[in-house]
Amino acid sequence: MAIKRTKAEKKQAYDRKLCSLLDEYTKVLIALADNVGSKQLQDIRRGLRGDSVVLMGKNTLIRRCIKAYADKTGNHTFDPLMDLLVGNVGLIFTKGDLKEVREEVAKYKVGAPARVGLVAPVDVVVPPGNTGLDPSQTSFFQVLNIPTKINKGTVEIITPVELIKKGDKVGSSESALLAKLGIRPFSYGLQIINVYEDGSVFSPEVLDLTEDDLVEKFATGVSMVASLSLALSYPTLAAAPHMFINGYKNVLAVAVETDYSYPHADKIKEYLKDPSKFAVAAPAAAADSGAAAAPKEEEKKAEEPAEESDDDMGFSLFD
Repeated sequence: MAIKRTKAEKKQAYDRKLCSLLDEYTKVLIALADNVGSKQLQDIRRGLRGDSVVLMGKNTLIRRCIKAYADKTGNHTFDPLMDLLVGNVGLIFTKGDLKEVREEVAKYKVGAPARVGLVAPVDVVVPPGNTGLDPSQTSFFQVLNIPTKINKGTVEIITPVELIKKGDKVGSSESALLAKLGIRPFSYGLQIINVYEDGSVFSPEVLDLTEDDLVEKFATGVSMVASLSLALSYPTLAAAPHMFINGYKNVLAVAVETDYSYPHADKIKEYLKDPSKFAVAAPAAAADSGAAAAPKEEEKKAEEPAEESDDDMGFSLFD
């Protein structure tokens, strides 16, 4: 016969377990557990077994344990967790990749009917088509202003209808109609709402960022720093190349307007004296690209047989 533990003994055991997890793990996922059943929670625990532990409990008890742990060990890195314990939440301690753990948790969602009084987590749209219900059930559709017609002795919905909007409470008529149609519009599971890692707390959307997203954001930040530095004339690593180029442009402008000279400035002065040289520079590049093709054409001419020359065909220009 199992010995029943008192409430105090249960709290002490829970405190020891939580303290051991705080000693062992540095990454925690805070998950909302509304409408999650015990069987579903067991499946999640089984799926995460190995590198993750799911811990549920009263928020006040968890806060007390974290505070006692911080006072005992002097480790206050887990203090931000106490502010996140709001509502029906649980903690997932993990050593694995945070994104992979979140994806694994998302697999264990279970479909649920639209019960009366529930707040809809998503929009519910009734699709068009044959419902399989007999004409006596048309009253449900009339109450909800759903256009229907009788087709082969059954009720058919003509157009898709947005029955419930996200955030609205489910009414008795909507619940009864969805039950008759066999539609289970909602799905529930542990929903990751916050992520903790080594003292930092951030949104789970951060886990979806790719390397390309990070590079793009970093480049945007560097661009903003460079722009601000240039506007303030304050040298930074991001603005230094632009400052050097702008400074060189100023030196070149002074050299063009004065007698001061150096090799590159002399070249610019020559172009300014004779603008036609600008037009000559462009065809020169094209000529270089065509120079490689010229030898091939000469080779083809050289390979032509001697009997096909103008002299042999009687078209000599020297006759």
